[in-house]
Amino acid sequence: MTSAAFSALLRAGTACVLAAAPAALAAQQAAAATDDLARTAQLFGARETVRDISLSPSGSKIVYVSAGPGSSEVLTVIDLAGDAKPRVITVNNDVQSDLEQCEWATETRIVCQVYGMTRNEDGLLLPYDRLFALDDDGTKARVLTMRQSALALEALQFGGDVIALDVAGEPGKVLLTRNYVPENTTGTRLASEAEGMGIDLVDATSGKHEVYETPDKMASRYVADAAGRVRIKVRSLRDGNGLATGRTLYFYRTADSDSWKPFEGLTIDGQPVATFVPRSVDSQRNVAFGFIEKDGFSAIAEFPLDGSGAGKLLLARSDVDVDTLLRIGRQRRAVGASYATEKRAIAYFDPALAKIAADLGKALPDKPVVNIVGASADESRLLLIASSDTQPGMVYLFDRTARTLEPLIAVRANLANVPLGKMQAVTYPAADGTPIPAYLTLPPGSDGRGLPAVVLPHGGPAARDEWGFDWIVQFLTARGFAVLQPNYRGSAGYGETWYGRNGFKAWDVAIGDVNDAGRWLVAQGIARADQLAIAGWSYGGYAALQSQVLDPALFKAVVAIAPVTDLGYLVDDARAYTTARIVKDQIGTGDHVAAGSPRRFAARFAAPVALFHGTLDLNVEVRHSRGMEAALKAAGKSVLYREYPDLQHDLGDSAVRAAMLADIGQFLDTALGRK
Repeated sequence: MTSAAFSALLRAGTACVLAAAPAALAAQQAAAATDDLARTAQLFGARETVRDISLSPSGSKIVYVSAGPGSSEVLTVIDLAGDAKPRVITVNNDVQSDLEQCEWATETRIVCQVYGMTRNEDGLLLPYDRLFALDDDGTKARVLTMRQSALALEALQFGGDVIALDVAGEPGKVLLTRNYVPENTTGTRLASEAEGMGIDLVDATSGKHEVYETPDKMASRYVADAAGRVRIKVRSLRDGNGLATGRTLYFYRTADSDSWKPFEGLTIDGQPVATFVPRSVDSQRNVAFGFIEKDGFSAIAEFPLDGSGAGKLLLARSDVDVDTLLRIGRQRRAVGASYATEKRAIAYFDPALAKIAADLGKALPDKPVVNIVGASADESRLLLIASSDTQPGMVYLFDRTARTLEPLIAVRANLANVPLGKMQAVTYPAADGTPIPAYLTLPPGSDGRGLPAVVLPHGGPAARDEWGFDWIVQFLTARGFAVLQPNYRGSAGYGETWYGRNGFKAWDVAIGDVNDAGRWLVAQGIARADQLAIAGWSYGGYAALQSQVLDPALFKAVVAIAPVTDLGYLVDDARAYTTARIVKDQIGTGDHVAAGSPRRFAARFAAPVALFHGTLDLNVEVRHSRGMEAALKAAGKSVLYREYPDLQHDLGDSAVRAAMLADIGQFLDTALGRK
């Protein structure tokens, strides 16, 4: 071959290579992008390594629930005084139920609760829970929930809650709530028999039950003191049709009587207190801790259980609700309260615990929020979880005597060393000028300019977002999106006035605030107007869909997970449940019901929609998404729908969550022209 021929061939070959390179390179880049999306989706879709954790009475063992493959949960024990190797003692593989929580009944015996969902023969969704106990090596498992006949629907549904451990100082003796339904040997109901919620004294090892508190047909909750004496009873009233009215009455026992007395005539500093919601009892001081309303905000107070009615205000704010009473240890001792402004703050009533939390908060990286989640019987050893926006959480063991802090387990071990976006509190103006609190999270290393962005309204609507790790937020920032989470009017946590008539009756206010969040992102130069999307779960999904009804041109893509799509559906779906009256009151009646139902306005949609829903969703029936998909298709609109059999509202399956995130990533990239 001559040099000229070789040169010609080389040029021809080069031309061929150069001509083919863009297509081949594009294919390689597309494959790499797909692989990267799948890896990112798996990282953030994986459920927690630690879903619940408990410290044994001696403080030398821990038991924790972690997510296993798919929808399974794994129960693991670590002997800190022994070989400290994790030992799996049982696994829950039932896709329709979740192993929710476990705690130590004795140094070797563990009590656990399983929560599940099923449909009866009429297709009605029925939640249920069960309690069981097992040794810390996984043996001698025993169901603690009492079994009754098939007529006992409520007893079959609700397996009870543990309200006290070490009753009368006896390890292994626990108090469990129990729903009694009267029946005789033929299965027929007897009006003379006791029914309703009572309490049993149960031996966690033998499973033996004894009636401890007589059932009350209206009872919905009990509170026991440190010795296991039942001091508080809550009665949720029902109407003549058996429907919950939403009215609640609270009763207490004095130290020297078993008779129930109503909380009435309560005052603080001489001022009357209309309602007190008790949550905990200090038997040594003979007081109850709980919630009151002060100046339109929830606050914490204590009242003596002696009939005097003169209480004391413990913690109140003029900007946000005090929403959590903190209790620790085997006796559920009340030690403080918490609230969320820009970040969650904890106010300890116990000075020693306040100092520990403050010192640790300063010493640990990222200035985390530090929560006490477990304690030994003498409280000399504490389990802590420290978490922040960029730290999903680390479990520590703190020895108060030795003053040592030992890291034990990462709450999300798969995200160790993964860069995460920092969350910052911001405010933006609503159309009427009202400042709306929100959280903005930018991709790691971003300058925050000209980004694709997602507005992510929270669910509820009686809820709020707060500073901290969020797996969906971090998935989106890892994909290059800025994320804004608005605490729109109708959110909880900011007092009565902010909550208003609620996010359903006043949906126009709530959704208006959500849409203004998107406009603010664009006006600030953070978001590109042509790459602005909205996403949400539950009410957040509703907000995402309803945003299109108000302003179809604003968002260019809509993602709705387990969304409400028709307010009328919510009322209809509740008719078979005792909460029907409460739900009807929450939604209300009038023109806002039809106007606030995005399913009925599919023709207005301009943006493509992606829907995701589980078939065992009690919060929002799957027909909401099915109906929305049908309406959008009938209107000739673009819609993607993924349905997940046997999964509940939270889609508690790591593989499903990963697949959903991958679908969301692909959907957003396509809809926003990012590929």
